[in-house]
Amino acid sequence: MLNKTQFSADFFKKLPYKPFCSFGKGGKTLIRSKKHAIQYPLIQVNHVHTVQYLIFDIDAPDAYLHFFDENLPVPTWIAKNKKNGHCHVCYELKTPVCKTANAKLEPLRYLASVEYTYAKKLGADLRYSGLLTKNPVDRDWEVTLLNPRPFELGELADYVDLETKPKKTENEKNEVSGLGRNCMMFDVVRKWAYKAIRACLGDGYDSWYQKVLNMSLDANGAFLDPLPYSEVKATAKSIAKWVWRNHTSADFHAWFGAKQSNRAKIGVSKGNVSKGGKARSAKYSDVRQEALKLHIVGKSIKEIAEYLKVHRNSVSKWIKNPCTSAT
Repeated sequence: MLNKTQFSADFFKKLPYKPFCSFGKGGKTLIRSKKHAIQYPLIQVNHVHTVQYLIFDIDAPDAYLHFFDENLPVPTWIAKNKKNGHCHVCYELKTPVCKTANAKLEPLRYLASVEYTYAKKLGADLRYSGLLTKNPVDRDWEVTLLNPRPFELGELADYVDLETKPKKTENEKNEVSGLGRNCMMFDVVRKWAYKAIRACLGDGYDSWYQKVLNMSLDANGAFLDPLPYSEVKATAKSIAKWVWRNHTSADFHAWFGAKQSNRAKIGVSKGNVSKGGKARSAKYSDVRQEALKLHIVGKSIKEIAEYLKVHRNSVSKWIKNPCTSAT
């Protein structure tokens, strides 16, 4: 069991500097310093850019027991509505996961899959946005502090057979919820930006950024529970900045065109090329492309070099000249 005093101190320390907070239904959602927000029954526990806590909203009288019935790990804490038994069930992550444009997409998709699978197992509301959570240090709720040890994401995944939320048609995209919204918005906007940049070069960066932001807002507006504006803005800024900085007119489009046809070329030549020459060049090109992807989503040169096991000078050169061919 968690020590209540220590839990309260740790919980307060990990809160966003100015979290959203509210008194509940009918009340306004406010932004306050965490010193004041901690006094509200509903509070934002995750930072804008990261997920520290997985929160599940279960609207059932026996919600408290759902994790036990489904053989899931014991949660970090559960906050229960004293009147109807509805609960927020929380699993704290040992390593927070970045969820905006600074994120590496594969961990984000992994997290989204864990979140979706647990939500289904627990019978939680799949449309819960996660912005406001029952405050576990507020007296309005019946709070049980259960597990003092934060979870690695892979540990949570080991308890279930992971599911990926089925891809939606254009008319069904508004049903995407949770972290899947971040993944979908990022994919939709960046693919559009790769193609749209050529027509926008003459208008200047400010105009380009506004177009990317508008596209991001449109994509976000299709969700039943849209992402906060701050997340949309951060994603739009990252995409706009990277595409604008690296397009270099014809070179960028030559690179993008080569990227589009790369899979087909590799598929044709893979079985007929020796381990040297073209195959070696293709492998090198793949490493360069991976480095650029990591750079787009906010990784440092040092992090990229360590991840890809290449020299930092090589990564720096690839980022400065993303459209030059490998030699």
